[in-house]
Amino acid sequence: MLPLGVLGGGDQLEVIHGDAYYQSYICRIPRSTIELGVSGRLDFVDGMLFPSICDVIRNLSGMWKMMFPHVYVRYFDVPQNYRDDIGGNYYVSELAELRDHLAELRGAPITDAELNASIALYNENRRLVRELYALRAEAPWQAPAPEVYLIIRAGMVLPVEEHSAMLRDYIAAAKAEDRPRRDNCRIVLTGAFCEQPPLNLIKSLELSGCYVVDDDLLLVTRWLTADVPTDGDPLRSLALAFLHQSESTAAKYEPNLAEKGQHLVRAVKRSGAEGVIFAAPSFCDPALLDRPMLQHVLKDAGIPFIAFKYAENSGQMQPIREQAGTFADSIKLWSGAA
Repeated sequence: MLPLGVLGGGDQLEVIHGDAYYQSYICRIPRSTIELGVSGRLDFVDGMLFPSICDVIRNLSGMWKMMFPHVYVRYFDVPQNYRDDIGGNYYVSELAELRDHLAELRGAPITDAELNASIALYNENRRLVRELYALRAEAPWQAPAPEVYLIIRAGMVLPVEEHSAMLRDYIAAAKAEDRPRRDNCRIVLTGAFCEQPPLNLIKSLELSGCYVVDDDLLLVTRWLTADVPTDGDPLRSLALAFLHQSESTAAKYEPNLAEKGQHLVRAVKRSGAEGVIFAAPSFCDPALLDRPMLQHVLKDAGIPFIAFKYAENSGQMQPIREQAGTFADSIKLWSGAA
């Protein structure tokens, strides 16, 4: 089975029918995803999984069930309790039900050996993604953010083995390339964990004088922060990895108030960043509700930040480029004064 990342229609798709199914004051990704469906672009897909991100995605799963009754559809929920015997057991049962449904879809049982073999492949893929991010943090001019984004996004439609080979080739080529170093400031980009920004937005940030040295774009490729064991019960291993070794994001419950936002401070320190840019899709409730709390944490840590909103089909980049350029200039002035 080939997992695909469906990330909305982007800026190359005109939404004609999708707007009829949703109100105007929500993000664009459900409307463009519906457009992909009704226009036949997803006819080849056998099943759709909708992750636990927000109410909009939950409602999109229900819409999909009504519109495409012959396609397997599941809204995949995650635990809010992080005790192994409560949230862990709940997550194992959710994974077991999903495994059984996928087995029916493919017409054959899914064995533990197959799952452990797949986990090993994805462990290697995540290791390579971490290596690529470490290279960009060390020398962002060698691995520009738009290139890194495209190479990671390719993994949304490729078999994992092919994507890992592509990552190895790119890392080797990026290290060998002799590229000029610009006088850019180093920033962390956050808030873009669901609806993806247009590629021109990422390009505009670097053109404005900002090297993106860490981000939460396509977070699925870095969701688990450590290797998952491959020699035991794969469902239990995956459940415990989610509970104890997964990234922090606005779409994931944080039970410890003191820990809220500290992942962003650690990302700044780990990547050697000088500031943070909050870039959230318009009407993205998780990101926009989290932003004030995260900004408060950054302010206490003395880390400068700015914020703006976008949509996946944003066309006018000049205001964003000017805002990011001003932010980069101010960081250079502050660091020079220090």
